[in-house]
Amino acid sequence: MGSAQLITRFGDNTAGLSKEALAELNRVYGPLSFEERIARVFEDFPPERIMVTSSFAATSAYFLHIISTIRPEQPVHFIDTGYHFEETLKYKDYLVERFGLTVIDVTPDPDHHQVSQENRMWESDPDLCCQVNKVNPLDEAKENYDLWISSLMGWQTEHRAGLQVFEERGGMIKFNPMIDVTKEQRDSYIEEHDLPFHPLVAEGYNSIGCSHCTFKGEGREGRWKGQQKTECGLHL
Repeated sequence: MGSAQLITRFGDNTAGLSKEALAELNRVYGPLSFEERIARVFEDFPPERIMVTSSFAATSAYFLHIISTIRPEQPVHFIDTGYHFEETLKYKDYLVERFGLTVIDVTPDPDHHQVSQENRMWESDPDLCCQVNKVNPLDEAKENYDLWISSLMGWQTEHRAGLQVFEERGGMIKFNPMIDVTKEQRDSYIEEHDLPFHPLVAEGYNSIGCSHCTFKGEGREGRWKGQQKTECGLHL
C-alpha cells in the first residue's frame, strides 16, 4: 500500500484513525527495518504534520542521525525543562552542529516552572514536576501535528516492551519505529557510524533526564531512584 492509498484510506484527519487503520499500519510497517519505517512514514503522511522529539540523552545520536539522513529539514522538538545537566545542553549543541539539525525548544510556563523550583517539586511530587515541566508544554506543541515520532525501544522498560509501532495517544498517532530495535543493534549502528554517546554515559549514567532525578545506574534504574516511578508521563 503506497502513500496515496494510505492517505485515501485513512482520510485527511490522520489523528482520528480507527483501531482497524492502526492495525493495518502495524501490519504494513511491522516487517520493515527501523530506517525503512522512518523513510516510509514521511511518504505516507504529510511531513509538515509530523512531529519529532528528542531528549538529547544517552544515545540520541542514533535516532537523530537517521532522521537527519532521511529528512534533513525535519525540525526536532526538545523539551527544555530548565533542569537539564550542562552536559546534555552541550551534547545537544554538538549534535545540532554535526547533523545540521533545526531544533525547536519547548519550555514550561515560567510561573509554573518557578513554583516547581520554589517547592522543590522533584522531591515533593515528582509526577507533578514532570507534568508541569514536560508533559504540559509538549501537549501544547502537539496541537500543531497529527503524528509523533518517538525513539522508544522495547528493552528499556516493561511498559515500553508492550508498545506497538503505531498507537493512538491523546488524539494523535504515536509512531515508535525503534520499538523492536535491540540494544545490540543500536550499539552496532553507533559504532559503525562513529556516533557519540552522551558524555555522562562514560561516567555510569545509562538513562539521562533532569539532573535532580537522574543518578548513575544500569538501564533506567538511575531514574527517580528509590521510587516506583519509571516514566516521566510523556509516553503513558
